[in-house]
Amino acid sequence: MASSKAKTVEEYLAELPADRRTVIASVRDLVNRHIPAGYVESMSWGMIAWEVPLSRYPTTYNKQPLPYVALAAQKQYYALYLTACYANSAQDVVLRNAYADAGLKLDMGKSCLRFKAPGDLLPEVIGGVIASTPVDTLIAQYEASRART
Repeated sequence: MASSKAKTVEEYLAELPADRRTVIASVRDLVNRHIPAGYVESMSWGMIAWEVPLSRYPTTYNKQPLPYVALAAQKQYYALYLTACYANSAQDVVLRNAYADAGLKLDMGKSCLRFKAPGDLLPEVIGGVIASTPVDTLIAQYEASRART
């Protein structure tokens, strides 16, 4: 599944095959254990997303909630999108170093951590990355990035 039309997280999970649902549910639990207060879980862009709601910060350039973390079951892999690794190079370095130290191959784009099984993840490191950016910090980073454009 590349993108879902599900309106709720429960619908998204229900449309996945059982084995893929188990993986997504376990990573979702990891995110929910570490996500700072103020982010809300929803469905956006066809995947599970944790965002700053428009009621908290309505002035985004595209009038959409400000994304922080997203999780999807893609066709050939799973994807965990970590804005903290894109917007905050220190968190990117932490993640890359942890994977190197563990002897694991990191398959990552600008913010998209691709994995084929939960064993490809370092839960404590990823949890720390997720916990690293409170809502006010993400908003400040977003505003600073928009000031440069």
